[in-house]
Amino acid sequence: MHLACASFNGSGPIRACLLLTCALLTCALALGLGAEPSVCDFSLVSLDGKEIPLKTYQGKVLLIVNMASQTVYSGQIPKLDALYKAYAPQGLVVLGIPSDDFGHGEPAKPDEIKAYYQDKLHVTFPVFAKSALTGKDQIPLYEYLTDAKLNAKTGGELPWNFTKYLIGRDAKPVLRFDAGTPPDSPELMAAIENELEKKPGEKKPAEKESAR
Repeated sequence: MHLACASFNGSGPIRACLLLTCALLTCALALGLGAEPSVCDFSLVSLDGKEIPLKTYQGKVLLIVNMASQTVYSGQIPKLDALYKAYAPQGLVVLGIPSDDFGHGEPAKPDEIKAYYQDKLHVTFPVFAKSALTGKDQIPLYEYLTDAKLNAKTGGELPWNFTKYLIGRDAKPVLRFDAGTPPDSPELMAAIENELEKKPGEKKPAEKESAR
């Protein structure tokens, strides 16, 4: 940008306009690079192989869960569906991501996974394609969610299947609940209700205090 402006040897209004345009674009780029990332910056792949930008769910409260059909915690899947049905009218969306990262709990092929969640369990919340959520092939969304520097409360290594990331209406991680916390636990439901009560853009109490 700067090089293009500097190499323009014209004069008068055209040069002034070009320089102003370059300056504005450079500032916009700088602001973009300095912006804090959020869940809306990422995408997932649907069970049909289509890329789904997570900004599709902008303004919603999200519960992002890594699922597996062959694990002692797979009984949480119907409970996740019940949770979704109960709170969807208020703005909750559960996002399920099958993963074979732990205990070989999701060894099935894509068509088998789709049949299991949609035809056998009749899950109504969005379920995405099987993804690598740990290791060298970790998808970008989970690089972000597990980044302890970006997300002090929720970051850190993914511990096991059915880890639940609660995302606020501002698309930022709020809390993390591990597999031992079932979807119908009072703790999790209270946290979801707390986030649902907030309007998009509303500051948290701590943020209000610091802004004074």
